[in-house]
Amino acid sequence: MPLRIDIAGQPAEQVRFAASPLAELTAMLHVLAEPGHHPRFAARAGEVWAGMRPELAERVREADSLWRSSQADFLLPGRPRPTLAEELADVDAIDHETYATAALVSTCGSTRIATRSPLADPDSRDRALDLAQARGPRQEAFAESLLTDPEATRARVRDPLEQCAEAFFDGAWTGLEPQLAADLRHKQDLLRHKGIRTALDAVSSAVALSGDGSRIVVDKLQDKATAQDGVTFIPSVFGSPHLVVVHASGWRPVVQYPVADAAAPVPLETVELRLDALAHPVRLRLVRTLARSPHTTSELAHNWNLSAPEVSRHLAVLRRAGLLTAKRQGRYVRYSLALPQLSALGTDLLAAVLR
Repeated sequence: MPLRIDIAGQPAEQVRFAASPLAELTAMLHVLAEPGHHPRFAARAGEVWAGMRPELAERVREADSLWRSSQADFLLPGRPRPTLAEELADVDAIDHETYATAALVSTCGSTRIATRSPLADPDSRDRALDLAQARGPRQEAFAESLLTDPEATRARVRDPLEQCAEAFFDGAWTGLEPQLAADLRHKQDLLRHKGIRTALDAVSSAVALSGDGSRIVVDKLQDKATAQDGVTFIPSVFGSPHLVVVHASGWRPVVQYPVADAAAPVPLETVELRLDALAHPVRLRLVRTLARSPHTTSELAHNWNLSAPEVSRHLAVLRRAGLLTAKRQGRYVRYSLALPQLSALGTDLLAAVLR
């Protein structure tokens, strides 16, 4: 189900595009925790780990549930500041109860812990610890520490963020700022001159404005309706390909979106169309034949003892999925396999087709 952000009746300036050093640092830490999600940055992640002091590496791992699978809400600021120090100061100003609840959502899973504070209510505390234990010993230890001594635990999260800035992030941020600034200028120009619908289209194919303009609809695995004081869009380089959304009650909605590469990401609908096209055994046989050389419809029909109309129907499905190209030569049309599109679906599939 999509995530819906209610913007009905809000002034246009409440839809804001801004860069955030803290959000980008968090994106980098996610890359370090999950390099498999980000193959283009995997080598960079290895270099950062190799150059990191062992004690800092351990501190980063202690709190990695705050940015591994889902970023803690306070790490994606609704009102970004120019510097990391200012954004960390804003985090420091959050009360213990709000901080702990947000941190435990990331540590214990994507479900809110309880309606009562786990810092004060024994039942909520036990529930949080049970959920953290189910996720692993590191998550359990972090949750126990946070609930026992929130002030000390918050310091143990903040200190490595500052040290990471000095060790590798500050240099990276200097290189990223021009790219993020260019993206922001483009989005702000679209917002100002062409309206929010066009600006959202440029953010991601997974973000759109509802037909009546009252809601921003995000293709995420949540079903939430959020009505707050606007929404902030934060561009990210290291966050690619993820689209991250803060939508909890009490927090300004934030969408962290990947800055577009030279090649725009393929929409999920296109991937589904291609997988469906390849799921049919006849079409898969045709694809394997076309992987060797271009063929006409009649050649494919003869090779596989099929009728020409049947082959044409299967070729039409593959063409709609973008997996074939066609070239006319006289009165014949020869079909070729679109190898870049096929290889993008996975190396195992490509190897099986080319075998």
